[in-house]
Amino acid sequence: MGEFIDKTKAAANKAAGSVKDAVGEATGDDKLRTEGKGQKARGTAQNVSGSIKGALGDDI
Repeated sequence: MGEFIDKTKAAANKAAGSVKDAVGEATGDDKLRTEGKGQKARGTAQNVSGSIKGALGDDI
């Protein structure tokens, strides 16, 4: 179940990060763009974590 949870959280973080990045771009808010890029990066890391858990088992 850890794989599913990590990948679900990853998708949510990537989506929210993309929105923040786009809004920051549209409004010229560099801080919001940076937050968005960071959140997308966290989502990518969570996705990798989920993939590892899927490959090795959720007990890691």
